[in-house]
Amino acid sequence: MLVLSRQRDESIMIGDNIVVTIVDIRGDKVRLGINAPTEIPVHRQEVYEAIQRENLRASRLEPGDTHDVGRLSGRGTNGQSRPPEGPRR
Repeated sequence: MLVLSRQRDESIMIGDNIVVTIVDIRGDKVRLGINAPTEIPVHRQEVYEAIQRENLRASRLEPGDTHDVGRLSGRGTNGQSRPPEGPRR
């Protein structure tokens, strides 16, 4: 791991197109500003890990597990939109 020291308003470069700037330091918290191209996702680690867990879970779905997806999304089995069902009586 590369460890760098920076002060407020100083930056580091990652490659040619990602800039990480120290925006603020308050007590034991550091606020970072990250300027990166939109095609490069930037997440806090806990969010990234949650996305990875959800992707793994979704990749393990069995074909029958998606049976109600069309109904729940308002799409029929032929992909056509259909009106939402009214209250059942």
